[in-house]
Amino acid sequence: MKRINADNMVKFYALMLLYERNHHGYELIKSIGEKMEKNVSPGQIYPFLKKLKAGGMIAGGKEGPRERTVYRLTPAGRKFVKETLIRLSEMIRIAVRKDISVCHHCGCEVYSGGYREKGKVFCCKSCASACGR
Repeated sequence: MKRINADNMVKFYALMLLYERNHHGYELIKSIGEKMEKNVSPGQIYPFLKKLKAGGMIAGGKEGPRERTVYRLTPAGRKFVKETLIRLSEMIRIAVRKDISVCHHCGCEVYSGGYREKGKVFCCKSCASACGR
């Protein structure tokens, strides 16, 4: 079996939406298009769903009055999404690492916001006060 990759944003969004809850294909197309602010075609979604189904990552069944195929992640699919999220989180960590400061008092990491006093970075005013005593 070919390896399944979420190698573009459309596929990644499809996986995240299925991780959140069950969806039918048109619902995925519409939601992803709205989130990405672009047109998403059936040709971007249905072949990926077919590959996920063949790989045992999703299952689908007819539901509702229009009998649309509703897809849900299988346990293997949930595991695949979690592994994909781990890889993505590593990429994000690398991208934001340079923007992270460490609180001078408690050592926690501060990405945005925080509190600066006397040239030092703190996560909050309480930590700044604790160091000022």
